[in-house]
This record gives sequence, C-alpha cells and structure tokens, in this order.
Amino acid sequence: MAQAIRIIGIDPGLRRTGWGIVETLGNSLRFVAAGSVRSDDKASLATRLCQLHDGLAEILHRQAPHEAAVEVTFVNKDAAATLKLGQARGIAMLVPALAGLPVAEYAPNAVKKTVIGVGHGDKTQIQMMVKVLMPKAVFDSPDAADALAIAICHAHHRQSVVSRLAALAG
Repeated sequence: MAQAIRIIGIDPGLRRTGWGIVETLGNSLRFVAAGSVRSDDKASLATRLCQLHDGLAEILHRQAPHEAAVEVTFVNKDAAATLKLGQARGIAMLVPALAGLPVAEYAPNAVKKTVIGVGHGDKTQIQMMVKVLMPKAVFDSPDAADALAIAICHAHHRQSVVSRLAALAG
C-alpha cells in the first residue's frame, strides 16, 4: 500500500519565512498546515538567522515532513538586501538538510506556472489559486501562501526530481 508523502514548501525571507505543508498520495493533494516564522527586525543579523533556524527546526520537528522544497532567490537592484535574503535562503535549505530531508529548488516562474498556469503572476493570484486547489488551506501571510504554492509545485514535479537525485546518488 502506498504511503502519503509529506512535503514542506519554504518561501525564504529575513523578516518572514513562509512555510506550508501538503501531503500527496497518487494524484491527490491535501493541506496539512502553513504559517510564518518571523525574526525580530531590531535584532542583529546573526540573531535573526538563528530565530529563523530555530523556528523552522521546530516546524520540521512538529510536522515531520519527508521532503522539502525551497524557492530560488533572484538578485535584485539592492545588493545588500539580496545578500541578506540569500542568507535567509541558506537557513531555509540548511534546516531540512540537517534533518535528513532531500531539498528541491524551484524558480519562482516554475512555481507560478505550476499553480496559476503562467510563469508570471502576483501574490494575490497565487493566494487565490492555492485556495482553489486546497479549499481547506489557511495561511497567516502571503509568504505562507507562497510556501504552499512551492510545496504544490514540488508535489507535481517530485517524481522527476527524485529520479534525478537517485541517478546522481547511484
């Protein structure tokens, strides 16, 4: 008998890192939980990264996902902000990797194409489609909705990702 695979999607951010968990079994997809890990914007960068680490580690411990998916960060005009976002993304990849989970990465356009049908769209469209795909989904921020979209994207593409990882390992 097949077993459901629990996937955590992570939308990295220094101020707020969104997370969303879905279960997939065959073609079915079920909402499990979603939320945001927040850091104190008055604290030092190192402290904020620790807060994100500890918050994500607690979510992984409590929710016990089997796989993780993280959104790829793109460079923007503000180099300092991009660097800080990259550090938050490092935490978002490190925590599940330390927990022994395979971590897949998806470009924002791939997530949008999977969830809303086109590679470009805004946060409102993503939230709306997440609610259409999972009517029971609740999320406390646009970042949590984005994280659910990342998890949905991985659920749709995971077989090819798992096959590639197996080929690399073998």
